[in-house]
Amino acid sequence: MCVNYTPTRPEKIEYYNATGKGLDDWKKETWQDYAAPIIRHSTGGNREALLAIYSMVPKTKMPPGVKRFSTMNARAETISELRTYAKPWREGMLCLVPMQNFFEPCYESGKAERWRIGLTEETDFAVAGLYKEWDEGEGKKSYSFTQITINADDHPLMKRFHKPGDEKRSLVVVQRNDYDDWLSCKNPEFARAFLQPYPAELMCAEPVVKQEEVQQQNLGLFD
Repeated sequence: MCVNYTPTRPEKIEYYNATGKGLDDWKKETWQDYAAPIIRHSTGGNREALLAIYSMVPKTKMPPGVKRFSTMNARAETISELRTYAKPWREGMLCLVPMQNFFEPCYESGKAERWRIGLTEETDFAVAGLYKEWDEGEGKKSYSFTQITINADDHPLMKRFHKPGDEKRSLVVVQRNDYDDWLSCKNPEFARAFLQPYPAELMCAEPVVKQEEVQQQNLGLFD
């Protein structure tokens, strides 16, 4: 599952043909409970960007005494069954999560190494997400979201990540020409047709160089 990614920068929101009002800047990397942009359809059917919290049930919405559990990823196989996701899924609360890349652990070297995954021909892309509205009173709302994942045991690239023996999972990269069809889909069964693996030959991955090594390279300490 993905728990960390690099969101699209504010100046690139127009790249998705989306408008956003009152959007504040967001952190360069997104982790659990961080605010990041999502894109949904407005009531008029236009793409709009808004800030939402990464976790379907953010920490601030957890009832007192309830043990914290992760809601950053929703498994496609159980999204219609689990209480956390079932109602938004039935109601078609579908969104796009715009990003530059996401990160996964690779164990091919014998230990966990952080790898960056993106697309070969796109600097920015979007993955399938599900969002939730929270009533904050006085007519105000806040938003949270999760990313949808699918099995990747047979995917040439994504099967390389996560611990040996664990099931392999992947985010769902949405094709650009499918953005509006995905966002407007209100039939849960039809929505499942979009949850497909992205072609491995159109993806790229590389290990993330530690910041200290980057600094040394910049100083000419490495050949």
